[in-house]
Amino acid sequence: MAVAKNKPASEPAAPSRDAPGIAEFSKEQELTSYREMLLIRRFEEKAGQMYGMGLIGGFCHLYIGQEAVVIGMQMAIKTGDQVITGYRDHGHMLACGMDPKGVMAELTGRTHGYSKGKGGSMHMFSVEKGFFGGHGIVAGQVSLGTGLGFINHYRGNDNVSLTYFGDGAANQGQVYESFNMAQLWKLPVVYIIENNRYAMGTAVNRSSAQTDFSKRGLSFNIPGIQVDGMDVRAVKAAGDLAVEWCRAGKGPYILEMMTYRYRGHSMSDPAKYRTREEVEKVRTEHDPIEQVRARLLQKKFASEEDLKKVDAEVRAIVNEAAEFASHDPEPDPSELWTDVLR
Repeated sequence: MAVAKNKPASEPAAPSRDAPGIAEFSKEQELTSYREMLLIRRFEEKAGQMYGMGLIGGFCHLYIGQEAVVIGMQMAIKTGDQVITGYRDHGHMLACGMDPKGVMAELTGRTHGYSKGKGGSMHMFSVEKGFFGGHGIVAGQVSLGTGLGFINHYRGNDNVSLTYFGDGAANQGQVYESFNMAQLWKLPVVYIIENNRYAMGTAVNRSSAQTDFSKRGLSFNIPGIQVDGMDVRAVKAAGDLAVEWCRAGKGPYILEMMTYRYRGHSMSDPAKYRTREEVEKVRTEHDPIEQVRARLLQKKFASEEDLKKVDAEVRAIVNEAAEFASHDPEPDPSELWTDVLR
C-alpha cells in the first residue's frame, strides 16, 4: 500500500477575521523581547548539547523557533494570571521567570531541580511564578487549564488562564469538552494553539480536516483568530485582545499562533519528513529573534556591539545553569517515597 507523504508546508497563513495587527513597541519592549527570546534560544541550544552528551535522559522537546509566542503572551498578562502547557515547556518556564539553574537541574535529574530531579523535561512546576506545569499527556493540560479558569471564576478575581497546546493536541477529545465547559460558564481562559505545522511529524494537511485551528471553537461560540506567531509584536497585540476579552467576563478566546519549530519533535526525531530548504527558508525569512534584532539596528535602538553584549550576558547565564546542573547531586534514593499521593 502506498504511504502518503507530507506535502511541503505552506507559508505561515495571514491572520484571519479580526486579528488586531501588530503592537507598537518602545525601545525597552524591543530590547526586553530580544533578550528574553534569546535566553530561550541559547538555553535550548545548550539543552540539546547536554542531551547529546548523555547528561539529559528521557524525552527532550526543544522550543527553538517558537520563542515569540510565549514572550509576546507574557507581555500581555499580569501577576496572578496562570500559565500551563504541554511537554515542549522549557521556554514557557523561562518566560515565566523561573530560574534557569533550577530548570536545567531538573532536566538533568538533580536535587535542586524544580521537581527535585524527579520530573525531568516534561514535568516542572512553579506556583510562585504562576506556571502550572508542563504535561506529558497530549492535551491533558487543556482540561487543567480550563480548571484554572474555573478557579478564577469561582473566586471572582480578574485573573486569566493561558492554556497552551499544539496542533496535534487540538484533535484530542478533551479539548472540546473543555471548550464547551469554558463557554458555558464564561471562564477566563485563553486557549493558545501553537501550530508549528507538523505535530509529532505529520503535516496538518494530512491529520486535520479543518486546518484553520482558530475556527475550532465556532460550534461553541468561542471567538478565535490566527496570529503571526513569528512576530512578537503580533503576538502581544493578539494577547492584549484575548486577555481583555476574558477579563471582561466574556468567556474564553482562541489564539492560533502560526509558528514553526526548527528541530525535530523531540531530540530522537531526525525530522526527515520535511526538507532542509523549507527549514532554512523559515530561518532566513521569519526567524522571530532576527526580526527584532533587525528592528533594533534599523531604529538605532541598539548597536551591533550592544547586541553582542546581550548575547554574551545570556550565554553566561546559560553556561552557569549548565555548570550548576552538572555538579548538583542526584536525589537521595529516599526521595522515591516523597511527594507521592497515597
